[in-house]
Amino acid sequence: MSVNFDHCEHGLPRFLCRRCDEIDRCRGEPGRPSGEATQAEVAEHRILATIAAAEEVRNPSGRLIEQTISDSAAPLTSEMVAAFPPEDEFDVQVATRKGAVRVGTALERTIAKENVTAVARRTQANILLELAQSAKLFHAPDGTGFADLDINRHRETWPIRSRGFRRWLTRRFFEQEAGAPSSEALKSALNLIEAKADFDAPERHVHIRVGELEGKLYLDLGDEAWRAVEIDSAGWRVIDNPPVRFRRSAGMLPLALPVTGGSIKDLRSFLNVDSETDFVLVVAWALACLRNCGPYPVLALAGEQGSAKSTFTAILRSLLDPNTAPLRALPREDRDLFIAANNSHVLAFDNVSGLPAWISDTLCRLATGGGFAVRQLYADQDEVLFDATRPVILNGIEEIIERPDLADRALLLTLQPIPEERRRPEQELWVAFEAERPKILGALLDAVATGLKRLPETRLEKLPRMADFALWATACEAVLWPSGTFLLAYRGNLNDVVEGVLERDPVAVALRAMMEARTVWTGTATNLLEDLTGVVSERMAKSKSWPTVPHVLSGKLRRAATFLRKSGINVEFDKDKKRARTRTTTITKIQRSSAVEKLGAEPSAASAPSDNSKKVGESSGFSLSEERTQNGNEDDVSERSDQIVRDNSLEDKGPDAADASDATLPVQSAPTETPAGRWSARL
Repeated sequence: MSVNFDHCEHGLPRFLCRRCDEIDRCRGEPGRPSGEATQAEVAEHRILATIAAAEEVRNPSGRLIEQTISDSAAPLTSEMVAAFPPEDEFDVQVATRKGAVRVGTALERTIAKENVTAVARRTQANILLELAQSAKLFHAPDGTGFADLDINRHRETWPIRSRGFRRWLTRRFFEQEAGAPSSEALKSALNLIEAKADFDAPERHVHIRVGELEGKLYLDLGDEAWRAVEIDSAGWRVIDNPPVRFRRSAGMLPLALPVTGGSIKDLRSFLNVDSETDFVLVVAWALACLRNCGPYPVLALAGEQGSAKSTFTAILRSLLDPNTAPLRALPREDRDLFIAANNSHVLAFDNVSGLPAWISDTLCRLATGGGFAVRQLYADQDEVLFDATRPVILNGIEEIIERPDLADRALLLTLQPIPEERRRPEQELWVAFEAERPKILGALLDAVATGLKRLPETRLEKLPRMADFALWATACEAVLWPSGTFLLAYRGNLNDVVEGVLERDPVAVALRAMMEARTVWTGTATNLLEDLTGVVSERMAKSKSWPTVPHVLSGKLRRAATFLRKSGINVEFDKDKKRARTRTTTITKIQRSSAVEKLGAEPSAASAPSDNSKKVGESSGFSLSEERTQNGNEDDVSERSDQIVRDNSLEDKGPDAADASDATLPVQSAPTETPAGRWSARL
């Protein structure tokens, strides 16, 4: 029990103040002793008055200790804890009561522990975790954590480790706490959020620019509202909050908002294509880019200075996958190339002077699908995997594709130089293109919708190497040009590719020259190297491009075997059954009819007389500049009166004075009989 004293105006307890006592005596208050009272009586009177005015206050600690002694398992209420006296007074009272010291010490520890826990719950990392509860987490098939964020009434998808998600989380922290989180707290929070996305969240596929779900294609417009174009067999439309997830990488720019009513021929005026056939191939490549899966052919542009190769590449990139850096240099290693493919849908490389063997193989994997693995930094066993299939554009002055495996996956176009009187200022060109870009994209989307509708029923008699690409382009061409236009252009381009690659391969050139005078050759790689070395010049035999050992020659022949077979020469490698560990090479000259059939350029039937009332591709405004077949025998060389290769032999075949001097020269090789209408040459 405690006593509350009544203080007087002089700052002292009233019963101790003599001045107040004298005043009270003068007033003659009732109950006070008279003036003749002794000092003892006066003191007693003051004490009794003070006790009567005292207020009784219960000490909660005493009640707690009494309850603890009687029932040690009794609960501790929050009111009792809040009314505890100061620590020193509590300790004195606890110490005066036997058996209660242990209970007081345990209580102090419990209270201290609760205080520490309450403080820990309000750390910056825990606040960040609470703020991240509004994000919907999930993970990709490769384990990468993602978060769906609701921003300005639309959904945005960001990797948890990306800068975009860190900025969003930091801003949320600032809005609530009016401060910035520490880097350590942010790192700890991101680690836990990523773990929750990996173990406690569903798995979803994440796309870049083009995605697919339930037979529908989705094209990310890349705008601030995160809208997309939904494409199905019935058509296309712009939608908000698409069902597929897209991610945005650094440098991505928005596509043009497509509109209907455009024509694909509007694209022709912005591209320096040499023929309508090349334009058909460019449009087919663009249609392949609007698909979510490959294979994607490599578009290779060649041409001298002033042929608008860079502008050609930039326009296609701006139409299909715009970026702040549309044209880039070739990377120096596989890792950089796959990182670029992981962050862009279309890869465009400008002014390429040559393709090393390793990057040629990597481009093959990008065209038809492949991956790349590298050890993760600061780890001994973990790997970082890159898996991508992307459309690629290459441009250079020379025809840079030399290896047959990449050439078989490519579309090679040669651009002609633009005359000075036909040149346009670049700014004027881009202004005109920006005005037509929505219509051109809409025309491409119309063709994609047609392709989705016709693809299940599209069939080809003979499938080329890029079979899926050929089927897709054939299915889409119904609204662009007559059926079969693409396949005819594609096979013609493949024929040009075969001849171009073989002409740049010295081994293939030597082999074709050697087989001009024979139909079959059989022997070992060593024998073949000797025979081919005898065909080429001494300068070529000493060059670095010429093989000096048999196994290198065998490797070059294996690589060129596919194109050699298409040109009429079959190369086979077998083991000699009579002699162990001996490999023989058999080279056979294929008959002309078989070679043409393998090349995919079999003679077509005679075309009917053209009807000028209905031009080719009249429905889409696309027409060929000239007919491909002039008469019924145009494709049959044996029945033509005017041969493509004329006989350039001398008209005067009589003997002259030079024949006598020529007879004294030694014979270099035995004369070979050349059939009529054919030509032969020695390398």
